[in-house]
Amino acid sequence: KAGKVRFIGFTGHKDPRIHLEMLGQPYKWATAQMPINICDYFYRSFQKNVVPACLKDGVGVIGMKTLAGSPDGKNGAIPAAGLATGEECIHYSLSQPVSSQVVGIRIRRDLEQALKAGRGFKPLDKDQLASMRAKVEDAAGDGRVELFKSTQHFDGPHHKKQHGFTVEETS
Repeated sequence: KAGKVRFIGFTGHKDPRIHLEMLGQPYKWATAQMPINICDYFYRSFQKNVVPACLKDGVGVIGMKTLAGSPDGKNGAIPAAGLATGEECIHYSLSQPVSSQVVGIRIRRDLEQALKAGRGFKPLDKDQLASMRAKVEDAAGDGRVELFKSTQHFDGPHHKKQHGFTVEETS
């Protein structure tokens, strides 16, 4: 009421059902941040389930996990698995109906890759998108590439407790 917050959004990467529940709350969300990458299409898909709901409600889509995360802390999971190049991953994500795509820049190579992809970007047509999806389908269907969806490795202790999971004690 004091006019201090103009826009509010939410983020998550675990399961599209959580985003859909948030979108069903009585709030006027400005944005929703979610995984948008080639592999997402086949496993707990935010592209197929959440993006249409956001577009219907006028909620801006912010994509993340462009390379499907980084299980080794160095390389994106999709390029590391040899499924697509980083530049292809960026082009795929930017060809989705996103307002913005967080590409994640850890080192200079990542910055140069993102700049090259942005400068040379032309939206992919439906045949190009289908071709890229076909390259990853076998690896993407069971969540082994998107570990942030299929494991608890990326869930913090607060959220593990919140959902009744065991929390490992650290010394």
